[in-house]
Amino acid sequence: MKNAIVIFVIALLVLVFFLPSFSKKQDLLKRNQDLKKQIEDLTQKNIDLLKEQKLLEEDPEYLEKVAREKMGLVKEGEVIYRIIPSSSE
Repeated sequence: MKNAIVIFVIALLVLVFFLPSFSKKQDLLKRNQDLKKQIEDLTQKNIDLLKEQKLLEEDPEYLEKVAREKMGLVKEGEVIYRIIPSSSE
């Protein structure tokens, strides 16, 4: 009976001391996995931005397209006509 109590106390102590560290390890593994995914995503975004940069530097037609569509720039003497839809309420 005394041995059973000692074994129970030891098992309880093992649980008390190692269970929190096991849980923390699981949390850290999950965080590590999330960070690896984030690195993958950012690496792909970086590759895409480098391709975009190369296009902007080497392709004047693409540069003009971006300047017109994203920045709203026009050539000298051009007039932009924008059609604003009427709101019928």
